Amino acid sequence: MGVNAYLQQAYNTESYREMYSQEQLEIAANLPSYITAAFAIAVFGGVLSSILLLLRKKLAATIFYVSLLAVLVQMGYLLINGYASSIGMTIMIILFAIFLAWFAKNSINKNWIS
Repeated sequence: MGVNAYLQQAYNTESYREMYSQEQLEIAANLPSYITAAFAIAVFGGVLSSILLLLRKKLAATIFYVSLLAVLVQMGYLLINGYASSIGMTIMIILFAIFLAWFAKNSINKNWIS
């Protein structure tokens, strides 16, 4: 879902434009580039880490932590500036990223991945 959302925003697709009001589209278009970069790192890092976790690679934990940092930067910016359209969804994304980073680290500690 995250990769799809990022690609739709990055390519400004018609279906992306139909989902949001003109005001929301203007906010997204005027976000600082580091927030867009954090969005990309968060979603692509999450996908890569998930694949590495399935392959039982320790590198998954490191990339999950990088992805978590990117999530915190992006979502923190949106929350602080009042741009989060759904506080519940924003918090859920943060909690899910924290859980995945913890789970990967815990998997290393329990020798489930090497």
